[in-house]
Amino acid sequence: EVQLVESGGGLVQPGGSLRLSCAASGFTFDNYRMTWVRQAPGKGLEWVSDISRNGGSTYYAESVTGRFTISRDNAKNTLFLQMNSLKSEDTAVYYCAKRTNSGSTMNYWGKGTLATVSS
Repeated sequence: EVQLVESGGGLVQPGGSLRLSCAASGFTFDNYRMTWVRQAPGKGLEWVSDISRNGGSTYYAESVTGRFTISRDNAKNTLFLQMNSLKSEDTAVYYCAKRTNSGSTMNYWGKGTLATVSS
């Protein structure tokens, strides 16, 4: 059974940092591209970042480029999102997701972790 469990969310002041983690199990982690998406209160899902199977290629939404860094530890089956220079508009539930073999869609999601940026 595929499981994705996010952690690391919390309350942080504007300009602060958080590091999110996603523990994966039930599949061969390094065979799949992985994704972070987020949902702000009252808004739809927003794609945040992707990382290739070996971590050599990364992709970011314009809204987070230069502030967020996606990474993975394939030996520990864990995905990360380092979030720096946080803004109030980064407040959201953050979900990690596993992509399909083709990478075109996401077929498994975690339950999310809430990051709140507020003074």
